[in-house]
Amino acid sequence: MELSWLMKLRIAVACAIGIVLIGVLAWPLAVPSEPFGAVFFGSMSWGGRVTLLALGFVAGFIGYFLAWPYGREIGILAVPAGLAIWALRSGSMANLLKQHPTLAQRQALFAGLQWEPLIWLAIVGAGFAGVLVGQKIRSGAKQGETGEKDGSKPNIYLNAAIAVVGSGLIAQFGIRILAQDVTIFDPQLGSVVAQPAVGQIAFAVFVSFGAAAFLVKKFLDAGYIWPTIAGAFVTAFGVSVYVRQDILEHLVGNWPAVFFSNAVVSVLPVQMVAFGTLGSIWGYWLAVRYSYWREHG
Repeated sequence: MELSWLMKLRIAVACAIGIVLIGVLAWPLAVPSEPFGAVFFGSMSWGGRVTLLALGFVAGFIGYFLAWPYGREIGILAVPAGLAIWALRSGSMANLLKQHPTLAQRQALFAGLQWEPLIWLAIVGAGFAGVLVGQKIRSGAKQGETGEKDGSKPNIYLNAAIAVVGSGLIAQFGIRILAQDVTIFDPQLGSVVAQPAVGQIAFAVFVSFGAAAFLVKKFLDAGYIWPTIAGAFVTAFGVSVYVRQDILEHLVGNWPAVFFSNAVVSVLPVQMVAFGTLGSIWGYWLAVRYSYWREHG
């Protein structure tokens, strides 16, 4: 089950659409006002947010037709690929914390960031909507498979819930292990970890969600949508557990902004969603290829 050169070209073209439309042309919508500032949704204007949603839809729509007849499988890569460029160009979480030095400022900041991945997922969802509209226009065909087998609704819902929770736990564990920088002993927290480089974050999030998607596909026959959704809850869980008031108060009083109680908290929401979505799609198809190899190898 080797990818042909034509399939690889379609994947590259679909990603390129998102990179150009969102990663490059739409960058002025998200560029931070401060040097080395971080990209976060709260800093964008309402006009910029609506424009980004529209561009996400257009990127998915165009990606579907450029990747046809595999538009549904490939066109969804356009938006996360574009957001990944933002995630790479963004400043770090540490840069964002430096602009919010007091305890009250950081509490308000994390309260806003906790559920921000849901908004970035909405942008990815807009791209998927564009793919579905393109599919409807092109063929009027039924929706394709995303990995789940037909079954009773209770079983489907249970599988989905297990896939989301399991993916979130796997990804959280993987990021904690892989997104490591300098670790220093702390008598109250046990240890603190320095801000990882953006390349290390990209690797850690991509691989962690890829592993999660691989496992839920292999053992639950679940699609990549569930690990992708789990990305929102990894950030929410990290903030609720690793940035509690007592922990945050200790960090503010004893450590510079570049240190965190856990590596998960050092990942910006846009980084979590962009790299997590790409990793989820990669892990899902890796599991499909692995199953094919086991059956026919």
